[in-house]
Amino acid sequence: MIYKQIDPVATGKRIKSLCKERGLTVRELQARMGIVSRSSIFKWMRGASIPTVDNLVLLADILGVTVDKIIVTKEGPTKE
Repeated sequence: MIYKQIDPVATGKRIKSLCKERGLTVRELQARMGIVSRSSIFKWMRGASIPTVDNLVLLADILGVTVDKIIVTKEGPTKE
C-alpha cells in the first residue's frame, strides 16, 4: 500500500504563494499569528520545516483557505 506524506518544499512554496496573492508580508503574518520569531515562517516557506497542526489551522484562517489548500502531498514509501 502506498501512503501519502507531506511534501515540505512544495507546501512551503504554496504558503509563500498564498501570502503573496493576499499581499501579506512575513512580518504581517508573524504579527497576526502571534509568532515570536519570523525565522519559523521563513523555514516553512523554504520547506525546512512545516507548521504545527495548530499553526496550520490558524494560517488557513488568516489566508482564507482550508488546511488542505495549504498542504501539498506526495506518495511516500510503500508499506506492507
